[in-house]
Amino acid sequence: MMIRPALLLALLALPACSPGLPEVAHLQQADQIDSRDASGPPDAAPGTCWGRDETPARLQTITEEIIVTPAVLDADGNVTTPAVTQTESRQEIVEERRELWFETPCPNSFTPDVVASLQRALQARGYYAGDINGALDSATRSAIRNYQKPQGLNSSVLSLTAARQLGLVAIAVPEDPA
Repeated sequence: MMIRPALLLALLALPACSPGLPEVAHLQQADQIDSRDASGPPDAAPGTCWGRDETPARLQTITEEIIVTPAVLDADGNVTTPAVTQTESRQEIVEERRELWFETPCPNSFTPDVVASLQRALQARGYYAGDINGALDSATRSAIRNYQKPQGLNSSVLSLTAARQLGLVAIAVPEDPA
């Protein structure tokens, strides 16, 4: 018996639609939003949430020709036996691996209304062209990354700094000591 591809996809998607089971899209989204409640840098204040941007080390491969046996010359300086060489390659670290922790709004603050405001703010700045749907989907995460990248943060996790710049989080104003 041959099962048609469309039927197979429908059968595979059926368990994800059953009541009581989490939505598959929601689980994938949560994995990609790398915000943490319980962990962060060692000096993280309790109750704060953090994201982490890791830049892998950059390696360079260096290939050299090494003389194993030098050339043999006669009394007149002519080569009687050529040098024997071998090629050796090695890798060197050009740039060390970097880990950057940054404070984020906590995941529970990403209500559909807040995400819709985020989408509008990114759209107004030319970073988001999708529907204002209140979903923290791949288009929204891509816009977040593109917004933060010029500021030195290559992450789809919204930083607290970016959230403040976009007008999504209140900025603490120092009190007047008068």
